[in-house]
Amino acid sequence: MYTIKEVAEKMGVSEHTLRFWAKSGFFPFVKRNENNIRMFSEDDLNWVKIVKCLRSVGTENKAIKKYIDLCIVGDSTISERYKIIQATKQKALQQMEELKKQLDLLDFKEKFYQNLIENNLEDTWNPMNQNKVKNKAV
Repeated sequence: MYTIKEVAEKMGVSEHTLRFWAKSGFFPFVKRNENNIRMFSEDDLNWVKIVKCLRSVGTENKAIKKYIDLCIVGDSTISERYKIIQATKQKALQQMEELKKQLDLLDFKEKFYQNLIENNLEDTWNPMNQNKVKNKAV
């Protein structure tokens, strides 16, 4: 069994976030000890993993709660949960594609600056330097 602090460290989520998620009903089976402290089991950690995954892709809390409620209902909701996971995966793939584009641009700019540094060149793409060039031409 794990405390919120231990789960936070283990899962890379803040204690505050875990408490918020718990109050939102995302961990329906978390027990409390005699001191009223939430204690997470290994099974509860699986709930934390899926909630963290869904949130990291931008799934709204209301939609996460719906997914969890469907899980609680049981196997009659497998098809609906499958569709939610498919849609979430598609959203994650779109985000990955966008991140890839951003990484490509960052790679380009990194090489660009590396070339400027290695060859002691001025950054002609910097608008501040472009204004200098225009003023020199006048």
